[in-house]
Amino acid sequence: MDKVLILDFGSQYSHLICRRIRESHFYCEIVPYTLSSKLIKKINPKGIIFSGGPASVYSKNSPKPDAGIFSMGIPILGICYGHQLIVDQFKGKVKRSDKREYGRAVLNIDDKSDLFKDIDDKIKCWMSHGDAAEEIPKGFKILAHTSSSSSAAIGNKDKKFYGIQFHPEVVHTEHGNEILTNFSRNICNAKSEWTMENFVNMSIGEIHRSVGNEKVLCAVSGGIDSTTVAALLHKAIGDRLQCVFVNNGLLRTNEEHMVMDLLRNQLQINVLYVEAQKRFLSKLKGIVDPEKKRKIIGNEFVEVFTEIAKKRGPFHWLAQGTLYPDVIESGVSKGPASVIKTHHNVGGLPKKLGLKLLEPLRDLYKDEVKQVARILNVPDDLLKRHPFPGPGLAVRIIGEVTKKKIEICKKSSNIVEEELLSANRYDKVWQAYAAVGDDRAVGVVGDERIYGHIVIVRVVDSIDAMTADWTKLPYDVIEKISDRITNEVEGVSWVTYAVSSKPPATIEPQ
Repeated sequence: MDKVLILDFGSQYSHLICRRIRESHFYCEIVPYTLSSKLIKKINPKGIIFSGGPASVYSKNSPKPDAGIFSMGIPILGICYGHQLIVDQFKGKVKRSDKREYGRAVLNIDDKSDLFKDIDDKIKCWMSHGDAAEEIPKGFKILAHTSSSSSAAIGNKDKKFYGIQFHPEVVHTEHGNEILTNFSRNICNAKSEWTMENFVNMSIGEIHRSVGNEKVLCAVSGGIDSTTVAALLHKAIGDRLQCVFVNNGLLRTNEEHMVMDLLRNQLQINVLYVEAQKRFLSKLKGIVDPEKKRKIIGNEFVEVFTEIAKKRGPFHWLAQGTLYPDVIESGVSKGPASVIKTHHNVGGLPKKLGLKLLEPLRDLYKDEVKQVARILNVPDDLLKRHPFPGPGLAVRIIGEVTKKKIEICKKSSNIVEEELLSANRYDKVWQAYAAVGDDRAVGVVGDERIYGHIVIVRVVDSIDAMTADWTKLPYDVIEKISDRITNEVEGVSWVTYAVSSKPPATIEPQ
């Protein structure tokens, strides 16, 4: 399959470039900028994209790619910092700009023959840079400009090297997808073969080759990721799959009943139910730090699966619903991303588990997983459910996990979902829940003064969970949610509404 490669120089937008290109059905993946030209030649991409990044090309020790990449005959598109790398590589001049550009700008297109083919003469674009190309290299031509950047896009059509100062991958840039498609299709001559139907067929073949006649143990939570993995594996290896659902006491209301019915009765998948509430909650007693909570839960899952593997084995593989965003946020991605938070299902398995790791969705984004689920006939009821974190309510309980806070979190979150359904808004938002911490406030219930918990309601809009905006719910919906929580959930005196987007916040509080 034809492939476009992104060399990641530390941009927060690298994953967005990848998603946009995939949306146009070109396969794309992210690799570190340090990848050698020798390895890139083995990968044999049709095109290479240099991402943006926080560095300046003229700074000491600024990240630079292997110079051999430029003599491979592969088309290159540099974005922002990547644009400046190309200018610097070919003896142009980059300097600190007198007029920094941050935010929206008007891009005037001077050449519409290839990169900007079929694009309007003027488009709004998103800039985020303090450096600019003062002199473009010989052999390059200016393709577009803004009022503050005379060379906002440049190209050497003979070498097929292009640089753009703006970010086509963000939604604020008009026709950004078309620009990336023009590079992928018209300049790289890549074939648009990346579809989820092809992914399913390829994955089934790869699972067959990898697993052979061996048995697979699969952790399922009832979420879209693990359910899709289970459905994919069931289609590939049938009865050699053993799914396990662990009730860790940190689930949504009636989650355990819904999950078992879905897997056993609707998907006809072999699933074992494990009651483990006491052991998980006892391990979390007194733990406040969110990273420690995640690691304790992850370790306890490993202990549970180790016991099951010994009792019901032999198993050779453990399957997990790890996604590309999980990999990126855990700092084990192919690019230089920083660790945001630990995901309990990323990073390999302890040696004592003795199982090989199977992660068939590891290179997919959440919206792609949903497409795969539909192909595998996963019921709509699950597809429409909001995402739920692997560590469960532990990441929605700030501070120590207690039975009281679990009860508040469960009941309050259930009210949030019920009111969104009632207002016909549940399917229109990405995720909605209620969180609780140790903060308290004075309230009056009836004629009695209480010193109760503060519940935080969080509702966000997103496509892939990598970025998210807080949802502007109508006041009457927020009012109903607040009234019901304070009236129906014992021990709650105040309800607040979270209005932070991602970034700078994350979707879950911990």
